[in-house]
Amino acid sequence: MSGFLEELLGEKLVTGGGEEVDVHSLGARGISLLGLYFGCSLSAPCAQLSASLAAFYGRLRGDAAAGPGPGAGAAAEPEPRRRLEIVFVSSDQDQRQWQDFVRDMPWLALPYKEKHRKLKLWNKYRISNIPSLIFLDATTGKVVCRNGLLVIRDDPEGLEFPWGPKPFREVIVGPLLRNNGQSLDSSSLEGSHMGVYFSAHWCPPCRSLTRVLVESYRKIKEAGQKFEIIFVSADRSEESFKQYFSEMPWLAVPYSDEARRSRLNRLYGIQGIPTLIVLDPQGEVITRQGRVEVLNDEDCREFPWHPKPVLELSDSNAVQLNEGPCLVLFVDSEDDGESEAAKQLIQPIAEKIIAKYKAKEEEAPLLFFVAGEDDMTDSLRDYTNLPEAAPLLTILDMSARAKYVMDVEEITPAIVEAFVNDFLAEKLKPEPI
Repeated sequence: MSGFLEELLGEKLVTGGGEEVDVHSLGARGISLLGLYFGCSLSAPCAQLSASLAAFYGRLRGDAAAGPGPGAGAAAEPEPRRRLEIVFVSSDQDQRQWQDFVRDMPWLALPYKEKHRKLKLWNKYRISNIPSLIFLDATTGKVVCRNGLLVIRDDPEGLEFPWGPKPFREVIVGPLLRNNGQSLDSSSLEGSHMGVYFSAHWCPPCRSLTRVLVESYRKIKEAGQKFEIIFVSADRSEESFKQYFSEMPWLAVPYSDEARRSRLNRLYGIQGIPTLIVLDPQGEVITRQGRVEVLNDEDCREFPWHPKPVLELSDSNAVQLNEGPCLVLFVDSEDDGESEAAKQLIQPIAEKIIAKYKAKEEEAPLLFFVAGEDDMTDSLRDYTNLPEAAPLLTILDMSARAKYVMDVEEITPAIVEAFVNDFLAEKLKPEPI
């Protein structure tokens, strides 16, 4: 256990009072679940979370000072739930503000100076919003729950500890609605590909995607494919839900079933909307990027949208550049075959990296793109201050505001593989974006 934890967190953590704690001691204490709390002292929502999380943390660890939770009577037996530790991973840029923020935290924190390690954790777990709280199995490192904020809300006493993921078929059990009021049992989904659609009427990008998705749904059904979408509403009232759902030809979890909606959000670690998760008939995830796929493939020719190792950069998928480090090979698209040849060149390396991390049940540490010549690519070059050369091999890390550039006359598979391996081994020197 301590080997994984030290690789993830380094050798030392600190308490709110500034005392150092050896990471290997967490293993000796029998910690079974590790929470990573991503936040910042300047964020009001982070301050609010810290207060509720402190009470939650105390209850689960059997701290009498934390008191019973909402609606609780006598304190529950704490022993089975003592094996939780939380580590604060900050994005603060000012050490004094960081110190003031962590001073009252009853859990541990990555030292302020560990900026590089903090950034690696933000990228590794694709953190896009704060506050974020994820739970990991402290022995294997596998992600147990991607949306710990909902755990605190839904299970304040920790009765469902350690909150491991349940199969979709178990979480979705119950009635589903059509907008004409008809109710169907979730067993009607058997044998179908499914899209789990997290959306809300108050969200303009959601309404835009819904209009496109209605057409995609119709085309897929008309092609004879077994496909169903389940709308999981984030609307703020049942009236808004009904108004929005009236535009949708698919199914929905009843708005009144808040527990099931919350469990689905927890299952997929939803951090923002709109999000479309596409599942195979067994309920396994095909892609979390259903939104991008629908916008890129309006004729639905590539349904059910199995992920491609290498993507052609476009307006609709450029948002993925913000999810973590991305290898981008810029080419001269005036040559008709150049983009396809570039994809074929990168693909074996991308497939190898993806397979390696999939075997460990981890997200690949890089996304892979080929970029031609268009206004969006020009804007990307301008923003990252890249030369106009083509071909140009780069790795862009937007969250770290860093770039790695290899400007050579000929790019070969060996050059790409060496570039990727050196990046993953942290042998490359970043340039600022």
